Amino acid sequence: MGGNSNFASRLRWWRQRRGMSQLALAHEAEVSQRHVSFLESGRTTPSREMVLRIGAALDLPFREQNALMLAAGFAPAWRERALGAPELALVERALDSMLTQQEPYPAFVIDRRWRLLRTNRAGQMLVGFLTDTPGWKPDPAQPVNLADALIAPNALRPLIANWREVALYFLRSVRADALADGSRETAALLEQLLAYPDVPGIAEIPPLADAEEPVVTIHFRKADTSLQLFTTIATLGTARDVTVQEIRIECFFPADPATAETFRQ
Repeated sequence: MGGNSNFASRLRWWRQRRGMSQLALAHEAEVSQRHVSFLESGRTTPSREMVLRIGAALDLPFREQNALMLAAGFAPAWRERALGAPELALVERALDSMLTQQEPYPAFVIDRRWRLLRTNRAGQMLVGFLTDTPGWKPDPAQPVNLADALIAPNALRPLIANWREVALYFLRSVRADALADGSRETAALLEQLLAYPDVPGIAEIPPLADAEEPVVTIHFRKADTSLQLFTTIATLGTARDVTVQEIRIECFFPADPATAETFRQ
């Protein structure tokens, strides 16, 4: 009964977090509202197939679907293999190809909590240039967390001319991640970022002086070097693995001819 109660509370929590009524969830899962009600009250024990159906109807990430499976007393449905595992060789080749094709501009592979997993040569040069800054020495034993590096006062913040504008949009992205995955870890990351001094409130209105521009650029400025970049973030489609679903590929592009020339050189 304890396991079923755990599943019931998790199901109710996720349904409310998604802003769905029992009727709406029942419609998406193609079951009766009565059945959803019984699942949430613990009166009905879900089958493995029903847990998967509910997880899909709630649009849960694979990691959270696995947690729901465990709460119902079943083994996880989705495997989680580390990058470098033989089973992910196909994905590895795709990532290597994307990183190479992005040259001479930077590209990074990151996980869902913005930890840097790998980069191309241009990205290594950019990271080396930016981290060679007094007062900021990333721990070489730990992956760089791009979220923390961007928001923390003693990391990249002093090097970004339009930091407040960039930070505002970035914090909204992290909040969207926290709302989507519902995990304590992502919520803790957001709280950590918001706790830094002088961080803009998420509801703050960004400056509209350059509203004609289609994207927000990141303006790095260090000594005599000025780099203006904007980013795209891609994910791997049709994932069937937790790691693969959570991978993001962030590609940087020059926002002006001078930045493009700097990277070409």
